[in-house]
Amino acid sequence: MTKSSIRHCVGICLLLSYLLLTPAPAAATEEYAKQTGQACAVCHLDPGGGGELTAAGTSFSVRQHATTEQPEKGAFVKWFRLAVGYLHMLTAIFWFGTILYVHLILKPAYAASGLPRGELRVGVVSMIVMGISGSILSYYRVTSFDMLFHSRFGILLLIKVCLYLVMVISALFVITVIGPRLKASRKEPALTDGGDELTLDDLAAYDGKEGRPAWFAFEGMIYDATRSPLWKQGVHMGRHPAGSDLTEALKLAPHGREKVLAMPEAGALVASGPRKAPLHERVFFFMAHMNLAIVFMIVLILSLWRWG
Repeated sequence: MTKSSIRHCVGICLLLSYLLLTPAPAAATEEYAKQTGQACAVCHLDPGGGGELTAAGTSFSVRQHATTEQPEKGAFVKWFRLAVGYLHMLTAIFWFGTILYVHLILKPAYAASGLPRGELRVGVVSMIVMGISGSILSYYRVTSFDMLFHSRFGILLLIKVCLYLVMVISALFVITVIGPRLKASRKEPALTDGGDELTLDDLAAYDGKEGRPAWFAFEGMIYDATRSPLWKQGVHMGRHPAGSDLTEALKLAPHGREKVLAMPEAGALVASGPRKAPLHERVFFFMAHMNLAIVFMIVLILSLWRWG
């Protein structure tokens, strides 16, 4: 990863940390109002608050007294919720940061020939941790179905959960169906010794894996990195795969272009004719951009919770 890429990634993580961790002032003074955002009339017969309680107010009062009568248990629950909430937000930063980094800096085409293992691990682990920690937090925060379906907090929570489930389902579909097809679609034409003109489709066969040469394109020329120790298994610095055009990616590298130009030339990159992407590839790009939009929507929900 280049220094510029690291700075971008750190910036994204800091922004998400600010959005997730910055507290906001409560819109009411009563405990139930703080949690639900509902008016005083929900708990009190008097719309202005105070006095005789409604059924919902009585139920909430009983639960509050049960908690205060067991201070040790209440303290444990408080710290437990804090730890789970911290883990939930930290995981969200890693997960959303990875999505933003891949989509806004590397671009979805980076994974179009197969899902990178690093990003795949982060995504799978994040989905599991987010699901478990989110369920625990919802259990302690949502006190009734009425709160879930009729309060501002509950409705936003339901929307957030639905968006999370869409991301999980789409990720599982990409991992189990789209990913294998992306890898299988990499054709392997007859390899040459160099000096030829290759299209991007032809270049994809020179990926440096299973004994194949590791070639990549840079500024219209193709270079042979097979013998370079920095291109083990056809990947440079764990980020840049052989068999593709790395012109834009290598412009962000900490070294100058002279390092690339010093490598053996293997041919020239030529434009291929109009190519209609196969269905599985189009589905992959659609889901990639859909998940990016969902990240922005979830961050908006968090903003509404804090400041809306």
